[in-house]
Amino acid sequence: MRTPLRSRRTVLTGGAAALVLTLTVSPTANADTNRSLQHGGSLVLVGGGLKDDNTQVYGEIIERAGGARARIGVITASSVPASQDPYADDPDKCSNSECNGAYYSAVFKQHGAAEAQWIPVDLDHVDNAESDAVVRQVNSMTGFFFGGGDQSRYLTTLLNGAAHTDSKVLAAIRAKLAAGAVVSGSSAGAQIAAGADMVTGGESYQGLRDGSSPGYFEDATRLGYEPQGGFGFLRSGLIDTHTGAYGREGRAMRLAADTGHDRVYGLEENTALLVEHPGGPHERVRVLGPRGVAVFDLRRARAHDGSKAGGEGTPGTWSLTGVRYDYLTDGDRYDPRLRLTLPATGKRPFAPRSAAPVPDNTDVFYSADNPAGVPYSFLTTARALASTRAQRTAEATTYEDRPRFTVTFAKTAGFTAWSGDTATPQTLTGLSVRVAGR
Repeated sequence: MRTPLRSRRTVLTGGAAALVLTLTVSPTANADTNRSLQHGGSLVLVGGGLKDDNTQVYGEIIERAGGARARIGVITASSVPASQDPYADDPDKCSNSECNGAYYSAVFKQHGAAEAQWIPVDLDHVDNAESDAVVRQVNSMTGFFFGGGDQSRYLTTLLNGAAHTDSKVLAAIRAKLAAGAVVSGSSAGAQIAAGADMVTGGESYQGLRDGSSPGYFEDATRLGYEPQGGFGFLRSGLIDTHTGAYGREGRAMRLAADTGHDRVYGLEENTALLVEHPGGPHERVRVLGPRGVAVFDLRRARAHDGSKAGGEGTPGTWSLTGVRYDYLTDGDRYDPRLRLTLPATGKRPFAPRSAAPVPDNTDVFYSADNPAGVPYSFLTTARALASTRAQRTAEATTYEDRPRFTVTFAKTAGFTAWSGDTATPQTLTGLSVRVAGR
């Protein structure tokens, strides 16, 4: 069930027939998909790697589902079905939708849910997405959890083909969310909550060098996206997952710039983005867990593609300036409407005392090609800059060098670091980021 950290190049599709899922429908049809979404419920979206013992995140989901009366519907249609799992009959080795559903159901019960059940929709049971009996099962639940895997399988099983409209089961889940239920998910289960231009795969370096394209691709380094998005539960920004663990900050910024989005939520592993009243005027965000959530604000960002200048130019000389980077940690809140980060109670502005220079960083996006690379490289440089009074700016570069991209971090007038222990900067607000190829 768990994906090793460095195996992130796994192709996201179930085979060649599923390589390109880009759909072409009218804007009206896409809007119809989410017409019933209101603002009564909440989302708990985890960036992947949710550990069994994360009582904070599991406890939040259960509490929002009714506490001791919580009934959790577990959806794992993003996993391979049992018919494609050679270990389907081995409970110690299986990794398919049914055994993953049983696993998460057991974990939710261990954390105090009154009931947790697998919702039997997957590639082996596609027709169940239109089953009245399964809809009744959904309607008996007070909360939902979408497991990880491949988000394309969620599109295949829970949406109606090229029309991109809700199946009966998805419509029932959407109605429960609107009425106040909690919808949660991890990795692909969080990614599928996205609206338009949901990321489908890719690495940061190749994304910065080559740009993004609609579709799913056999080349797992190629930055792809689904224009119509996922289920559209969260629309105030793009979503990316495993952000620091897989060095995805670069691809997140490139995809947002290419598709015209002015905000990205970069979710870290074993940590949740809690969204209350999603889609409404009172939408609010809070972070839960041991790591954090990056917020890239591109309202004032400007992109320049040197390879397209006058029809000529050097490939890979793409640049992006004016990105605001906030990094929120446990307990921090964020107001999407005001674009305001509110550090958790007990955190105070951090006053750097060190005069040490920021260490060199020659692999800012944790390249899969670098055997000596370390995760959370981008964040490490950002925090190192916040920790020193010797520098106002710091540069870090990509491991790849044809071309090499440089990321410049700058403590501009609006920058503040926050800490709960006075020793280390934890939360960062208003750090300026520039990316340039050369």
